[in-house]
Amino acid sequence: MKKDIHPKYYPNAIITCSCGAKFTVGSTVEKMEVEICSHCHPFYTGQEKLVDTAGRVQKFKSRLEKTQKLKETRKPKSPKEKKIKEKK
Repeated sequence: MKKDIHPKYYPNAIITCSCGAKFTVGSTVEKMEVEICSHCHPFYTGQEKLVDTAGRVQKFKSRLEKTQKLKETRKPKSPKEKKIKEKK
């Protein structure tokens, strides 16, 4: 086997979550920050939690509302669209 090709291993690497929990694990990175851990993840806690990074959830909801309003107010332009709308 070749020597010196593997990264340095840190047996006591510290993982910090945004909820404040800290873990000590083995890793090739000495310190790491994560957004969700087993203490705050909805799968483990049973509580719903939205991780909203830079308001993305709110942006998505506002775009969804706009498109739904446009679909309701939009008039069919072609005969095909009229037929499709009549079938509904």
